[in-house]
Amino acid sequence: MACAMVCPGLAVFLLREGDGVGYVTLPYEFLPVPKAGDQVMALNREGAVLGKGKVARVLPPERNDGTALVTIEVPKELLLEARAIRLGE
Repeated sequence: MACAMVCPGLAVFLLREGDGVGYVTLPYEFLPVPKAGDQVMALNREGAVLGKGKVARVLPPERNDGTALVTIEVPKELLLEARAIRLGE
């Protein structure tokens, strides 16, 4: 995740496939910062809701120059579309 931690403009996101699921790691600069296990709505580039996701991991802002890195787990078919999250359902 080193590249996402130093990317200017928070432009980098990371994708990883698992067994039937996908993982998207993205910079997150809003409050409150989500916690592992939180349910979120996965959003596309335009901000439209794609479906539900779950926060798998959070690198806290204190470890990344004030910006949290949030990894969400989404259904595999959303992996190439999910680019943002909204807390809650």
